Amino acid sequence: MAYRAKIFHEEATEEGVSLSATVMELKNSYIVLLSEGDESLGTLAVSIPTRPEISRMPISSTLLGERSVVTARFIAERLAAVTNKMVLVSVFLKTVDEARASHIFVRLLEKILKGGSGREP
Repeated sequence: MAYRAKIFHEEATEEGVSLSATVMELKNSYIVLLSEGDESLGTLAVSIPTRPEISRMPISSTLLGERSVVTARFIAERLAAVTNKMVLVSVFLKTVDEARASHIFVRLLEKILKGGSGREP
């Protein structure tokens, strides 16, 4: 039987600003869209898990953008380490502080992964 992608979505409103997390779970990877307001493509980072004998931390790189690099790479690395899958993360922010948004995005992802695959970021 073929594996079918699963899509999960969570939203939160903080001080009148909507933040959302959309996760597509594939057989070997996750695609994560984190957005303020309408879903949009933003700073894009990718991370792959590593074998313990090479490094305890996943390897990551920024593919596109520069505004939310810290958040995109942090979340990609964290998810790759927890899920042992390749992770592609997009972070689109317009007005919300990156540090504040990253905490909210992590909370949304925790809700998704607890409900979807049973893993915590």
